[in-house]
Amino acid sequence: MFPLCFQCLKDLKCKYLEKEDRYKSLASLGEMHTKLEELQKQMAWALVAEMERELEPVKEKLEADRRSTEKYDEKVDEWKDKVRQAEKRYKQIQEQLEGITQQVQELQPKCAELKAEAQKHNSLLKSSELIVHRCRTNLRDLEKDKAQLSSRIKDLTHSISQTTGAESQARAERMKQIQTELENLDLQIPTLGQQIHQFQHANSRVKEEQGKMKREHDGLKKSIEANKRKLQTMESSRSNRLRRFGEQMPALLNAIEEANRKGYFKHKPRGPLGYLIGLKDPELALAVEVCLKYLVVAFTCDNYEDEKVLKSLMAKMYPGGKRPTIITSQFLQHVHDTRKRGVNHPQYPSVLQSLEIEDPVVANCLIDQRNIESILLIKNRAEARRVMQGNSPPANCIQAFSVDGDQIYTNRNYSSDQTRPNYLSGDVEEEIRHLQRELENQQGQEARFQQQMRKLDEDIKQNEGLLRRVLMEQKTTKDKATKLQLELTDLKNVEEPQSEDLKPLEEDLQEIVAKISSKRAEYEEAKTKMANLKADYEKADQEYKQHKESISTITEEADSVKDELSKTDQEVMKCKHHKKHYDNKRGAHLQNIQTLEAQLKSKEMNLAASVAKASEICPERLEVRRTAKSIDSEINRLKVKISTQQEQQGDREEIVRQYHEALENYRNMSQQMRSLNNFIRSLDNVMTYRLQVYADLRKFLSARCKYYFNSMLAQRGYSGSMTFDHKNETLTISVQPGQGNKADLSDMRSLSGGERSFSTVCFVLSLWAITESPFRCLDEFDVYMDMVNRRISMDMMLKVAASQRYRQFIFLTPQNMSSLPISKTIRILRLKDPDRGQNNSQRSHDED
Repeated sequence: MFPLCFQCLKDLKCKYLEKEDRYKSLASLGEMHTKLEELQKQMAWALVAEMERELEPVKEKLEADRRSTEKYDEKVDEWKDKVRQAEKRYKQIQEQLEGITQQVQELQPKCAELKAEAQKHNSLLKSSELIVHRCRTNLRDLEKDKAQLSSRIKDLTHSISQTTGAESQARAERMKQIQTELENLDLQIPTLGQQIHQFQHANSRVKEEQGKMKREHDGLKKSIEANKRKLQTMESSRSNRLRRFGEQMPALLNAIEEANRKGYFKHKPRGPLGYLIGLKDPELALAVEVCLKYLVVAFTCDNYEDEKVLKSLMAKMYPGGKRPTIITSQFLQHVHDTRKRGVNHPQYPSVLQSLEIEDPVVANCLIDQRNIESILLIKNRAEARRVMQGNSPPANCIQAFSVDGDQIYTNRNYSSDQTRPNYLSGDVEEEIRHLQRELENQQGQEARFQQQMRKLDEDIKQNEGLLRRVLMEQKTTKDKATKLQLELTDLKNVEEPQSEDLKPLEEDLQEIVAKISSKRAEYEEAKTKMANLKADYEKADQEYKQHKESISTITEEADSVKDELSKTDQEVMKCKHHKKHYDNKRGAHLQNIQTLEAQLKSKEMNLAASVAKASEICPERLEVRRTAKSIDSEINRLKVKISTQQEQQGDREEIVRQYHEALENYRNMSQQMRSLNNFIRSLDNVMTYRLQVYADLRKFLSARCKYYFNSMLAQRGYSGSMTFDHKNETLTISVQPGQGNKADLSDMRSLSGGERSFSTVCFVLSLWAITESPFRCLDEFDVYMDMVNRRISMDMMLKVAASQRYRQFIFLTPQNMSSLPISKTIRILRLKDPDRGQNNSQRSHDED
């Protein structure tokens, strides 16, 4: 009922408010027009306030950017100073190197002079040694001649008497025969020498051809091994494209992911760079790969700490091999602006324009390291030469690459050794087929090489066999000619001497003795001169070596200075790179400031226009707290309301009557609802009080029941307890027969039958004491009692019945109640005993 009343009251209120709106609208139409004008004024100045609020963040951002400009200026100046210091250091080292070079150049002429002096002394020493050797040889020859002449004279003197004519004739015939054989041998020896020369030339030519083929074969084997590795890499890259960049690359990227997940990197490194780029035109794969070179497999890091971590990971993956290059440069979230320095050709794209790069870090790395925005890709080689080496090469273009990988500058060209792309080709299956065909061709070529090598080995063995045979034949022929020549010489020496020949021999002997004395003096003089020249040569050579050692020391120092110069040059490049980086950031920052200034200027102009327009609507500025959106919504609603009211306004008297009627109904219903609410609150109070009284009554009745129970048990000398649990609606009874400790109270189930019956009677009587029923009945209460308990129980019940004459008590028992006292209040009804014998005989008859 109450929800219906509330709904009725709500409907009456809505009807009343509706009538009230119509009633008020009769008098408030003019007020609504006035309010509409006021809202329009507020709307104008609310728009101004919102534009001013929008202007504040722009001003704050512009002011903050202007303040941070000093920071960028400091960074740029800092790196300018570092570049200046590095260049100054580089210039100092370069001047030091130039000084060392100048010192070496100054020492070189003296070194050349000392070398020439030492060579001169060496030449004189060798000439002197030659003279000494010649003198020693001449002296030894003269001694031999002296000995031979002495022997000859002695032999002639001894053999004058022994020589006969027959021996002379036989000796002459033998000498003639030997001379003939020697002539034949002299003709045979040059022929054999010519054959030996021919065989040696042919053998050297074959060996030279064999060495050349061996070198070609080694190169072919290396190429086959490289193509096998490429083929294995390509086949494994069918399922994982990363394997094209190396077998260790997937494991390396997994290690980088794990290290990044554990927080070892400040920024996750990017790489390999070739894996992170895509080609818009697959035909340009070779040109792009030749252009990028080592950058295809390189990695880039944001800072040097990340570089150290990445190097440690690479050291595990590449323990003995060459690891990929690591480029360290700060990561940016936007790609460099290359519009001013990049090439923009109407027909041919740059490397940057031909690549699809999603990560700006990768794009910035390739721009910084290779200037890919300034390199054109022109498929036709002739067209590339025409474009680059014509009268007007493209602006900002430093070089171009053809589809075959040829590199074209404005003044020179370079051909590419690479014929196929290794990393960037899109069709893996085509690359695998190409490598398989190339391997088949190379293996066939290798088989042909091996066949030709075997043939050359056979030619070499055949030529060497022929050469050994001809050399043996030449040696045999020369030995035979030498023996014949010695025999001929002996025969000539055995020639019959004449007595008149002794005198010239003796004169020759005296002349040789004189020459020996002269040559011996000349030999001693040359030997002394040679010792002096040797001392001069050793001195000059020692000076030359010392001077040369000083030049070597200076050269070694120059090498260390060159190394330092190279490091300083790298430091200069690094500083310039950082300076360029901060210059770019500063330029972007200044560009952002200019954008903000233009935006601020535009907003200020719009604000001024809005203020002028608001001033036209309302000359005095209004302080408006509401938003322009809420004001505009209210204006629209008010306009709709005015329009609706003007269209739907009806009879004024009818509207007034309906308004008063709705108001009266709403007030009556409100009064009734207030009365009902008061009545409900009174009922709530009454019910709360009744519940409290009920709890107290339940408590008192429980205590009364416990009291009656204990007092009745005490008449028999029992003790007990009764526990009421009103919350769980349970009752627990414990009884102890006889006098004992209350702690020994036991459950009713542990009592005997009579004790339990007596306890039950006490319990029932205690319950009767707290109940208000007019009738009390109890059946067979003394069945299990003994005479004492039965008498005490009966006395207790009669006493209770006598004290409550306004109630009727009915007790049913099979016992004889004739012992009860005679009283007007007691009435005993005894039933006839059942005929148990008749029942037994009947039961026996039934059984029969």
